[in-house]
Amino acid sequence: MTAPVFVVEHFRAGGGGQYVLDGPEGRHAVSVKRLQPGEEVVLTDGAGRYAVCDVIGTEGKDRLIVHMSTVDEEPEGSPRITVVQALPKGDRGEVAVETMTEVGVDAIVPWQAARCITQWKGDRGLKALGKWRATAREAGKQSRRVRFPEIADAATTKQVAALLAKADFAAVLHSDFEYGSEPLATAELPTDGEIVLVVGPEGGVCREELALFHDAGAKAYVLGATVLRTSTAGTAAAALLLGRTGRWS
Repeated sequence: MTAPVFVVEHFRAGGGGQYVLDGPEGRHAVSVKRLQPGEEVVLTDGAGRYAVCDVIGTEGKDRLIVHMSTVDEEPEGSPRITVVQALPKGDRGEVAVETMTEVGVDAIVPWQAARCITQWKGDRGLKALGKWRATAREAGKQSRRVRFPEIADAATTKQVAALLAKADFAAVLHSDFEYGSEPLATAELPTDGEIVLVVGPEGGVCREELALFHDAGAKAYVLGATVLRTSTAGTAAAALLLGRTGRWS
């Protein structure tokens, strides 16, 4: 089994030597994981920097003492994969973030689509965004990532169109009779740059949104013969893209 991952706010310059992991992460390592001297852990800032460490011992219930050798940095994946996720109902948004983090998505953009039932407004929106970011952090640790996905602020349809216009490959998961739909499994993909994938709400992407995205350079694609929920479609599509671009090799 791979070493457990814990998040640190920052690494001291140069790294190396003894390091004390405390606070909530230290408590989890000592009181929940019950790590013992000689075991291995990975410390990361969640932005690609990480250190593989050996446990030296513990102090109390929330201080893990480790020996840190060097701090390394994992390069960003290429092509970079961003998923624009329409806001699902209930806790399905956290499910989408969790599974997309596990498969390896690089960034997730919450989208307030026209047909979204869920509305992110005021304090409720800030709370929901906080949950998505906390979910990405925990899922990143669980899946042994050292570069967690970025969870952007909620985007408007015009902001999503601007993202698509700058992408090297822009796709909307949608069965479209006006513009035509192609299988995502056979689309020509870039070897680097950025892929932006839009996942609509349960009610689908409306005609006006599709037209705006089409004008921005995005094409409509389908995954297969079945219809997936918005909370699972992004994960399935991302897995396909990660495999086809060699990110999983």
